[in-house]
Amino acid sequence: MSGRQHRETELARRIRARGLAAGRSAAQIAEEIHEKCGAQFGTTRIKGHRLAHGIALADVIEQIRALFERDAKPAPGIGETLLSAYESGLKRPGPEYLHYLCTVYRVEPVALGYEGPCICGHGHKMPGVVRGDLQEGKPDTSPGPRELWIKQTTSDSSADGGEEDENVLRRTLLGLLAGGTVALDGQVLGSVESIRRRMDDTLVSATVSPAMLDQWEEATVGFGRQYMNTPPLRLLCDVLLEFSSVRKAMERRQPVDLQERLCRMAAQLAGLSGMIMINLGDHRMARSFFRTGRTAADETGDRALRAWVTAREALVPLYYGDPREALNLAKKSRDMAGETPCAARAMAPVVEARAIAMLSGNPAGGSGRKDVVDQAKRALSRARAAFSQMTTAEQEDVAFGYTERQLYFHQGDALVRLGQAMEADLILEQALTKYGPSDWLDPTLIKLDRAKCKVMEGDIEEALSIATKTVSGLGEGCRPEILMQRAQEVVQLVESRAPDHPHLKAYLDALRSVPVTEPVVLRGGNA
Repeated sequence: MSGRQHRETELARRIRARGLAAGRSAAQIAEEIHEKCGAQFGTTRIKGHRLAHGIALADVIEQIRALFERDAKPAPGIGETLLSAYESGLKRPGPEYLHYLCTVYRVEPVALGYEGPCICGHGHKMPGVVRGDLQEGKPDTSPGPRELWIKQTTSDSSADGGEEDENVLRRTLLGLLAGGTVALDGQVLGSVESIRRRMDDTLVSATVSPAMLDQWEEATVGFGRQYMNTPPLRLLCDVLLEFSSVRKAMERRQPVDLQERLCRMAAQLAGLSGMIMINLGDHRMARSFFRTGRTAADETGDRALRAWVTAREALVPLYYGDPREALNLAKKSRDMAGETPCAARAMAPVVEARAIAMLSGNPAGGSGRKDVVDQAKRALSRARAAFSQMTTAEQEDVAFGYTERQLYFHQGDALVRLGQAMEADLILEQALTKYGPSDWLDPTLIKLDRAKCKVMEGDIEEALSIATKTVSGLGEGCRPEILMQRAQEVVQLVESRAPDHPHLKAYLDALRSVPVTEPVVLRGGNA
């Protein structure tokens, strides 16, 4: 322990001893520690509560682990280093860790120095504890942390109108964290749309510390890493709560460099939200988020970012609309990227190839089949060349970059649609080896594409075996619309070749376990 830390601890120890002798609560002692130690040592509110309890970092960690165990949750990843970062103000705890920190200290987030309510929606204060005046030990009639938050919420809601939308997402997130079943209903979608619209208003109408921007940027990158292995609705709640925080920071114009960073995060979070909405099957909302992302990206002047948003937007018509529109957006993205080595420069040609492949079975698509195959393969060749020029960081980023495994998967998908079954199957098999055990969305789509390859090669039994095993192994939180749509394509292909195949019924039964026509229902927890 450094001399400065030692002096801070000694002063906090004396304050705690006097407070206990006077009969004050831990929350009152923490407030005094923050007030007196903060002036000398920069002691944060959250650290003041630990010092008020007279416990070490390791004690707090053990209490959090015990609470996770009590709630039948996997052991948390929080450790002394992360908790120390919270106490120094370098990082902000996410909703779940903040809930458990509030539980340990029996206070609300505002008492720990964080705005807004806890995701649990109820108080954490210890029953029977009576507040008193901090200085005199007299009864305190002023509102406590929970009451202060309610007052603040009322004020913010009237001025901002967005607090209730955030609370809807917090309640949804809490339900998912608890392992419950949550429907993607009108209320949730309404809150999603309201948050997006307010960002639109803010962009056209925003001072925040660089340290806070660093935290938001780290969170944004973290959401990108979670994209492949977190159920969509769970991730959407986390992303939009951060998105809302960024919007609030933009309400007043910032210095140019900070404003650009905020716009970049807004574009990335809007784009990621659009990607999630694609997976949830709401293409209208996906388009709206990509539109918001384009508005934010235009504010940055970053060609690569603008091209990334456009390339991602091209997936909406690719999956749910007209492949001609997907082709046009992909070309637009490629033009935006120009000669700049970036993710969109590799991604856009792949979308082109997939759109061309989808048009190949349509007489209005134009060219003959060999010309179409050659055209699509030239686009794939451009994608591979552009991929080789990307930075290592972009090649490892599944959401904001473009990975080798995604490149293999999308090449294979294009070749399947072109009818190049043997070549596609080899590439898709290679793609599967590049995914980890926690990844589920892309590997599932790849397996269904491989099932199509087997049908085209005439091995219907093997195709249905792969497809049935793949669909049956999915949890309820891992059956978004985009996946179920691809699973139906296997049915259509088999019915066109062998409608009376004896194994087709088993596959249809597996699909009917979650009807595609019903609203998407997701369950919390990772796949």
